[in-house]
Amino acid sequence: MSTTANKPSIDFASVLATSVHDMKNSLCMLIQSLDTLAMQITEENPKYGPELANLHYEASRLNGDLLHLLALYRADQQQLPLHIEEFFIEDLVEELISRNQLYISSRKIDVELDIESDLAWYLDQDLIGSLLNDVLVNAMRYTKNRIEIKAQEENGYLVMQIVDNGGGYPDEMLTLNQPIQDNFNIQTGRTGLGLFFARLIAAAHKRGDLCGNIELKNKSDSDGSVFTLRLP
Repeated sequence: MSTTANKPSIDFASVLATSVHDMKNSLCMLIQSLDTLAMQITEENPKYGPELANLHYEASRLNGDLLHLLALYRADQQQLPLHIEEFFIEDLVEELISRNQLYISSRKIDVELDIESDLAWYLDQDLIGSLLNDVLVNAMRYTKNRIEIKAQEENGYLVMQIVDNGGGYPDEMLTLNQPIQDNFNIQTGRTGLGLFFARLIAAAHKRGDLCGNIELKNKSDSDGSVFTLRLP
């Protein structure tokens, strides 16, 4: 007698989403522990600082990947609700910097802010925060020694830019940046997934006929890359 009919079925996508959620929570606890350890490292005992900063950096990248997977699964299931509230942009950016301060200090990166005074916008703090953190982490990895974060209102949009003085985006990233790239291709790997996630989150922010978008480009007058996020 066949036992196929009695075999329990598994919704693998749901199991994966649950597992990703649990892994993300565990990683958050790990990152918090690394932050606690970092505070115990004094100037008299700095030898573990760089290794701790690298651990923090890699854990943050992995946490970002898990957030991508969870958000993309929810979007595919039509379960990616936006929690839109008004936030001061300077507070949002300062929280991002604080989250990555260990790596910033270890690499002696100069972070400059150019944000309009009292600039506030309606957005999903968690999703936009995750998007911007991804970009900042990438900039920290490739910059020589400086990152500039800008934010202003322009023609009805919030325009945010993260600018570094590294080697610039490679050609394959600029190609993936084209609006024609609406679907994720597994061959593009992590880079393609990150850009697909960023476009998805930006486009989910809408006001009337306007929707958010992203743009990647290299600086024409010097070394470095410019990531631009526009939200209506």
